[in-house]
Amino acid sequence: MTIVKSFVFFVAFSLATTLVGCTGVVDVTKLDQAVQAVEQTADETADEQEEIQVNKETVRSFLSAVSSNDAETARALMSDYIQHNPFIPDGPDALLSLFPVLAENNTKVTPIRLIQDGNYVVAHNFWENAAPFGAEEVVTFDVFRIDENGLLAEHWDALMPNTPPNPSGRTLTDGATEITDLDKTEANKAIVAQIFDTIINGTPEEVGAVVTENFLPDYKQHSPTVADGVPAIFEAFGVEEWVYDVNHIILGEGNFVLSISEGTAKGVHSVFYDLLRFEDGKVAEHWDVIQAIPTEGLANDNGMFGFE
Repeated sequence: MTIVKSFVFFVAFSLATTLVGCTGVVDVTKLDQAVQAVEQTADETADEQEEIQVNKETVRSFLSAVSSNDAETARALMSDYIQHNPFIPDGPDALLSLFPVLAENNTKVTPIRLIQDGNYVVAHNFWENAAPFGAEEVVTFDVFRIDENGLLAEHWDALMPNTPPNPSGRTLTDGATEITDLDKTEANKAIVAQIFDTIINGTPEEVGAVVTENFLPDYKQHSPTVADGVPAIFEAFGVEEWVYDVNHIILGEGNFVLSISEGTAKGVHSVFYDLLRFEDGKVAEHWDVIQAIPTEGLANDNGMFGFE
């Protein structure tokens, strides 16, 4: 009997014993039912984890194909491909048409973090030789929607040029990467929802309270102009003139939660991607990408949001 099966039997036996009270007599029928119930739950959890890994590997394989200029593999992993990058038309062929330019520049992408929530996979990426994107080094958040056939069906992103280390010596992509606390995903997402709802709709006093309550005092900051710690957050909002107007979606897996919002940065209409890492129910680390939302030269009319 495997360790998993032994554990399942132990849990089921405990449940069945509880069901018959203190008589000390185990009802075999109830034991069988308990075993089946626990095994079904275990199978469902295993199936969900397998799907998560498969979808992540699909995205990893796609990014590897982009990096190696393997158009055939990339195409095989895409379906109709609705595009929310404002400068690329819909459809796989439009994206594949960029491959010669990427090859000419030897553009490479490295996924630093992969996070899945339902049929969405988030990739936190570092790009080298990224002149086609406007800088030699670029950091992006790419969000992919996986369809029922396991193919990439829709894509959103935001990018910014890589920057020198911030006042605390942190870069846009370094820091923790391990996903833990899968059982706390929904609780962590709820905290992030509360934080951004308060930032958008609350008074300054309420914003101060929600940040103080939910952030570790010495939390680690990767935003390019902001130092570690809670006081630096409040200072940054004034200096950078960040105004959050709408939160569009919150995606999370375990200790990592991504918020995608719309607002202004120094008066410019912008998209905000904020990734937060939790420790024991508190925000312990933060990364972001902020990009101006273009209004000219658009290749599609899908907008940079439009999540299901």
